[in-house]
Amino acid sequence: MPRTLPADGLQTNVSRILEAAGSSAAEAQQVAANLVLANLSGHDSHGVGMLPRYIDAVAEGGLKPNASVKVNLDIGTLMGLDGQRGYGQIVGVQAMELGIARAKQHGSCIFTLAHAHHLGRIGHFAEMATAQGLVAMHFVNVLSRPVVAPWGGGDGRFGTNPCCIGVPLAGAEPFILDFATSRVAQGKMRVAYNKGERVPPGHLIDEHGAPTDDPGVVVVPQSNGLFGALMTFGEHKGYGMAVACELLGGALTGSGTWHRPADTARTVLNGMLVVLIDPAKLGTQASFEQEATAFVDWLRQSPPGAGFEAVQIAGEPERKARAAREREGIWLDDATWSEIVEAGRKVGVTVGATGG
Repeated sequence: MPRTLPADGLQTNVSRILEAAGSSAAEAQQVAANLVLANLSGHDSHGVGMLPRYIDAVAEGGLKPNASVKVNLDIGTLMGLDGQRGYGQIVGVQAMELGIARAKQHGSCIFTLAHAHHLGRIGHFAEMATAQGLVAMHFVNVLSRPVVAPWGGGDGRFGTNPCCIGVPLAGAEPFILDFATSRVAQGKMRVAYNKGERVPPGHLIDEHGAPTDDPGVVVVPQSNGLFGALMTFGEHKGYGMAVACELLGGALTGSGTWHRPADTARTVLNGMLVVLIDPAKLGTQASFEQEATAFVDWLRQSPPGAGFEAVQIAGEPERKARAAREREGIWLDDATWSEIVEAGRKVGVTVGATGG
């Protein structure tokens, strides 16, 4: 049966499973907190439903518990970092902490992060930067079974390759634009498949390259053993952005790009290029704050369109979701919950029917 679980209880059990899979207690708690925060933020695709895949990736050897970020290059405002296949929720945070310190010191920092296991919700890293008054830009590629078709193509050739931009706003919550370059995140197709839902037209093609509304085509092998693919957002524009993320997040970082046949490995590796800017050091702090606030206020003055209550900016839906789910709990479909229970069983952890 589907269930609604309190965030703290769910986090405790996810942490128990991660620790049993080899993580230190501190690492398990940090990764679990990040996954649960994704659920609280309304991004179930990057939440606790990823846990079963993480446990399988550890067993494969593609995900290394207790790994730390390695500094390969450090010339002040430019750093080359390697995640050493560690949990992205750990090495990504470590990389951001290094980058933020440099940007606060010098006014800017560009760093690359290669070979991080699944980084999760990239907006989390942008929130780290904006909390310190920094502007952040993130370009990410995905090394896993290719699930997105190029514009004009008929099968998957690359990943969902997210892009994220964070901008602090004086006296207000930040602008956090965090999006996959596919029409929808792959994880959202897993959630829809587990719920037994169909998806709107224009999101998917099947294993023959024909349009479909069945999310299962990108979740489980089809009758011919092949998968379908997601479409990019904005037709050729989203495709172009996806390629840019592959070249910047994969090729430039040294993390690698995808150019081989698909496999069934559960490991998900990310490369990420990050640009951090401190407006205070740039000398535009006062005008930046004034102009950014004035523009956002201008947007909000637009009368609501049909079917909308008000104009929002990126980041607001996530904050509203957090407030609601912290009160009401996190809803999990039966298939996702069963996969979490099975992940626990694989490492000797029994999870109760209510998450306790």
